[in-house]
Amino acid sequence: MSRFLMPLTRDRIVGHDNERLAFKFTMLNDGETVECQISDAAMDELGGVRGTESIARQAQFVALRDAVEEIASDLFDRGPVVKGQVVRIFTKHIKGAPSRSTSGPSNEPAAHHQMG
Repeated sequence: MSRFLMPLTRDRIVGHDNERLAFKFTMLNDGETVECQISDAAMDELGGVRGTESIARQAQFVALRDAVEEIASDLFDRGPVVKGQVVRIFTKHIKGAPSRSTSGPSNEPAAHHQMG
């Protein structure tokens, strides 16, 4: 029943980089800041959508944050630890991700909890 803990822990949201078409965030490894980013295409792939506008990227990241951080932590685990490295997530990492927080795109209809 032992569960491996992620070596990286949540830190802060940096924001969307319009030049690199990636969303930047940081995580911590034993108190050291690790720069991370996920490409727009990878975030869309993970969310099961296409063409999210840049102004909606932060909301998209927040919605997918647990899954994105799990992938970043896994990539960090697999690679050599180099001071100052940037963990970059691309679509190839999403397609090969062994576990996702969601079971894929939802087929549920829009929320029907509207009050009169």
